[in-house]
Amino acid sequence: MRFLPIEFDRKTLTEYSQLFCECFPGASSRFTPDYLEWLYLANPDGRAVGFDAREGDTLAAHYVCVPARARIDGQPVLLLLSLNTATRPQFQGKGLFTKLAQLTYEAGAAAGFAGVYGVANANSTPGFVRKLGFQLVRPLEAMVGMGGLGLAQPAAPRDLSFKRVWSEDALRWRCANPINPIRCKTGNTAWQFFAPGLPMVSAYAELAPQPGWQPVASGAPLSPLRLYLGLVPDAMRGFASYADIPARLRPSPLNLIYRPLTAAPAQLDPAAIHFTFLDFDAY
Repeated sequence: MRFLPIEFDRKTLTEYSQLFCECFPGASSRFTPDYLEWLYLANPDGRAVGFDAREGDTLAAHYVCVPARARIDGQPVLLLLSLNTATRPQFQGKGLFTKLAQLTYEAGAAAGFAGVYGVANANSTPGFVRKLGFQLVRPLEAMVGMGGLGLAQPAAPRDLSFKRVWSEDALRWRCANPINPIRCKTGNTAWQFFAPGLPMVSAYAELAPQPGWQPVASGAPLSPLRLYLGLVPDAMRGFASYADIPARLRPSPLNLIYRPLTAAPAQLDPAAIHFTFLDFDAY
């Protein structure tokens, strides 16, 4: 078994696409070569970081993180967002994911990334925590409602344990997802972002307006129903017009996880997290 850094040529991206289609037949329409090129290569914050496991000419397993800028305890940092992983059925149970993740984090630390974060479901969270040393920060809120979130005054950056930082280029790139484009509605108090989610319900996020630039406004969807999936600091909590989705109706609880790679804080404060669907790959 050989362990090699991921490659970015079209032939290899097609090979990755075929691996995802084999491992996740229900999601085969998502992992196209065009989508992987957008995700791995076009990100303004940098190219993807990851490793492949190969046995002879066979791609046995694949793991990738993408760069993301954020603030942790008010300090700007460059992080890795843990994303795509797949192992062919005949190679499962051999510890390949753990090996690829360790290699990826070593390479990320050497390249100056301060930490890695991600969103894990109930099945994968224990492996990240026990085998790879991640902190289980907090389960994500999952709520359905209408209108804005009704949040209190935005917290100062120094008062937040974690918040993703979106440049104009990075936000335009995020909204240009070729599989699931994001709509934007701008306003004086909040910019609103919508992505196709549940039937007749759009995934929804808010960001405070950024002085000096504006995203391309494309308007809100016709349906007033919105799905909020994320976290807000306890001190900003609103959600007056939103209701929790009962646990029994959720496909799987989603958890924010985090691991430092260099001198970043060893733990995030669960009560001071600002996190939206824009910050990971749900939509």
